[in-house]
Amino acid sequence: MVVNFPTISALLEHAENKSLYQNLVLQLQKDFVFANVFIDLPDKISPEDLKTLVHEKVYYLIMEKFTDYLNLLYIIDVPEKVVKAIEATDVVEISEQVTFEILKREWQKVWFRNEYGS
Repeated sequence: MVVNFPTISALLEHAENKSLYQNLVLQLQKDFVFANVFIDLPDKISPEDLKTLVHEKVYYLIMEKFTDYLNLLYIIDVPEKVVKAIEATDVVEISEQVTFEILKREWQKVWFRNEYGS
C-alpha cells in the first residue's frame, strides 16, 4: 500500500527502509533524462543531498526554464490539480512543495513496480 508521507524526509526514509531508495534515485534520473532536464545524481547520494539537488533543480526550472519545468511535471505525471492547489507565498516554498510531489509520484512508480513486478 502506498503511504501518505508528512514530509520529504519521511518518504525518503521509508524508501530506504524498504531497500528501494536506489530505485527511487534511478527513476528520478530516468524521468529527468526523458524530460531532457540534466540533473547530476551520484550513485551513492544521501537522501538529504537528493532532496536538496531536486529542490534546487525545480527552483531553477521555475525561475529560468518554465517550459522545461512544465514538461518535467508532465513526464513524471504530477497531477496539474495538485500543483495548482499549492498555497505558498514564494518560489522557494512552491519549489519545495513541487519537489515533494515529484518525489511522491516517483515513489509510487517504484513501489508499484516492486509490488507488482515488471
